[in-house]
Amino acid sequence: MNRETSENRSDEISRDNFVNSKNSTKFTNFFFNEHGRIRSGLRFLIFQLLFVAFGFPFGLGIELFLRNLSIPYEKGGVLSFVVPSFILLSLALFFGWLCGKFLEGLPFRALGAWFTKNWLRDFGSGLIIGAASIAIAVLLAILLGGMRLQIYETSDSSAIFSTLGGSLVVFIIAAAAEEAYFRGYILQTFARAHLAWVAIAMTSLFFASAHLNNQNAGWLSTANTILAGIWFAIAYLKTRNLWFPFGIHLAWNWLQGAFFGIPVSGVTTLTTAPLMQQTDKGVQLFTGGDYGIEGGIACTIAIIISAILIWFAPFIKPTHEMLLLTNRENDKRQTVID
Repeated sequence: MNRETSENRSDEISRDNFVNSKNSTKFTNFFFNEHGRIRSGLRFLIFQLLFVAFGFPFGLGIELFLRNLSIPYEKGGVLSFVVPSFILLSLALFFGWLCGKFLEGLPFRALGAWFTKNWLRDFGSGLIIGAASIAIAVLLAILLGGMRLQIYETSDSSAIFSTLGGSLVVFIIAAAAEEAYFRGYILQTFARAHLAWVAIAMTSLFFASAHLNNQNAGWLSTANTILAGIWFAIAYLKTRNLWFPFGIHLAWNWLQGAFFGIPVSGVTTLTTAPLMQQTDKGVQLFTGGDYGIEGGIACTIAIIISAILIWFAPFIKPTHEMLLLTNRENDKRQTVID
């Protein structure tokens, strides 16, 4: 082999190595980001696949277990709300922690569901803001839509207290479950990749689709549920924990149903003896009619007002720890956050 042939062969090998290196880089960049972590879209898919793959058998197993114990599990009953919510909450937290730990090197508290600094303050603030928001919606429904309320006189005090207490437990589990899933790992992993707007749009649509089959649902109730998803996402982003949106969600649902006697997303079976009752549902466009106030313009206005106030309120802000855990990717080349 002469010198020229040897040089040509060497050039061909160099070009092949360059092409292979370039293809390998493209492959790596497609699946991994500059921090050495799997990209947020793939992290979302892994979380969702795990959720679906294990969620169905887990839920089926719990349902069969309850039926074997002869525990009533009829549609519309309390357990038909509590059990699915418990399953959703458990899976959302478990797989959120699992994906956070192994895909991003993050601890459980990064989900914002642990008793980190200011959790109680944020939860309390959420309860106050949620209560004020539903109060604004009801006031608008009365002033603009002609809705009328009065004290519920057909039930005794024991039935009312039973409704207040029982529905509170159900709404706690339901609100916690929905926040853990819709504002949990899915929203947070995109937010760390600075793609929060993608997750807000996606999770708000998911949130609305979960309410499509509710009784008396319509286009306005669906639009309001999408808006509520954005509202809760803003609440999470302002504090970077789930306690704040959880408090808003809980107060909104519980006061709406158990206190004002208004259907909660079309559901009335959980609050059979509320403190108050509607004597006149008024104009459906404003009050939501049989679906409840979430199907009317009064709700739309109240949510928009509340979301704007939350976004611009200077006293609503995350702790330094939660900001570090949620505001950026955790670089794999650095020490894992404990």
